[in-house]
Amino acid sequence: MTIQKILLVDDSKTELYHLSEILRRHGYAIRTAENGDEALRRLEEDKPDLIVMDVVMPGQNGFQLTRRITRDPRFADVPVIMCTSKGQETDKVWGMRQGARDYLVKPVDGEELVTRIRAFD
Repeated sequence: MTIQKILLVDDSKTELYHLSEILRRHGYAIRTAENGDEALRRLEEDKPDLIVMDVVMPGQNGFQLTRRITRDPRFADVPVIMCTSKGQETDKVWGMRQGARDYLVKPVDGEELVTRIRAFD
């Protein structure tokens, strides 16, 4: 599967803008969501090829949302990359147990993110 459409989920407008700019420069089509409810609406509207997910958000956190998405048969094939400030090994292990396919700690290097995304192509 070629990754073209990416859903970015983060409650920080600054982070959404920064990551969107990096990924658009690499040719990806980006949609954004600032919380779990908005992310679920975006999934329903247009299924992405990959999701980049923050953890610390109001309402559903990224761990909960990742678990919900990856256990839904409609979206289980969409890889989730956690992209968060939570850098403890236990956080990474927990994120992967929730269904994430990769885990990056902020601040994220743009080239590293693109490399990780390309690994799913």
